[in-house]
Amino acid sequence: MSEVKPLLSVEKLKTCFELDEGTVKAVDGVSFKLYPSKILGIVGESGCGKSITIKSILRILEKPGRITSGKIMFHSTKSPGKAESELVDLAQLEPHCKQIRSIRGNEIALIPQEPMAAFSPVHTIGNQITEAVLLHSSIGSSEAQQIVIKCLREVGIPNPERCMEMYSWELSGGLRQRALISMALVCEPSLLIADEPTTAIDVTTQAQILNLLRILQKDHNTAIIFITHDLGVISQLADDVVVMYLGRVMEVGPVDDIFHNPQHPYTKALLKSIPTINTVNRSWLPTIEGSIPHAFHRPKGCPFHQRCQDVIPGLCDQKTPALHPVTDHQSVSCFKIHDFVDQP
Repeated sequence: MSEVKPLLSVEKLKTCFELDEGTVKAVDGVSFKLYPSKILGIVGESGCGKSITIKSILRILEKPGRITSGKIMFHSTKSPGKAESELVDLAQLEPHCKQIRSIRGNEIALIPQEPMAAFSPVHTIGNQITEAVLLHSSIGSSEAQQIVIKCLREVGIPNPERCMEMYSWELSGGLRQRALISMALVCEPSLLIADEPTTAIDVTTQAQILNLLRILQKDHNTAIIFITHDLGVISQLADDVVVMYLGRVMEVGPVDDIFHNPQHPYTKALLKSIPTINTVNRSWLPTIEGSIPHAFHRPKGCPFHQRCQDVIPGLCDQKTPALHPVTDHQSVSCFKIHDFVDQP
């Protein structure tokens, strides 16, 4: 039986923003792998580089952001003029070249954070989703509309024919989110990136959206990168988890290992802050002391050492630990676990 190859492999990715005040290292050596039909959760506090990582993958970084080093290896299955899949380094492609435009939206689709901002308020839902189909195929407008209606029905939108004629501001938050998922899935991508898709909706609708993503993932064998700061959501949805802090990967591994056998102090601190059924009523939840350092004042050594209760003076504040395997499936960036130093 042949070994399953990763659909997406990010290797030591670095993304910087050259500003007048200085250089911001938004993504600093991120590495992870995503396999076909699997769900990878990326978690961490706000400002840890989750969204910049996926924008780097899609090559939609706002200027003056740019990838300075690293690889983003993607197995493209819809390469124009090629019958077999092709391994493409997305980091080497120009942001507006023909090849990345054929991949973006077609093979790698994005569900952005704000559905209200994602849709144009002056074009109908049907017009915008149909445009995505026509852009990546050679079919006619009538056939494309039928595909869109089918996709809207699949994501649970009642009366999709009527929804086609509506504007985004006429839909409720839940329906707008479903329409956005429909637009992302209409070209049947092999990879779907969901950037905190449940933050702006109520708890009941959030549960419905998460259940919808699970069903669609199984029905279409779509791999998903799910970005969130909510570890409770990740525990229900993901197969593997990447824990990020200040642009670096602190820990990566299967969801069961991360939740039941966390190795990094940051992962442990995040998990302790989640309320459980055993939490004492009206008691204070544990918090992580301090806050994420300012982007212009990154600490030397391990980025988490200023807030870490297990810091090793003279080591953690001087050298940066490498992301190193501690088991067959789990890797950690911590000197408490191993003594491997990251090589720039």
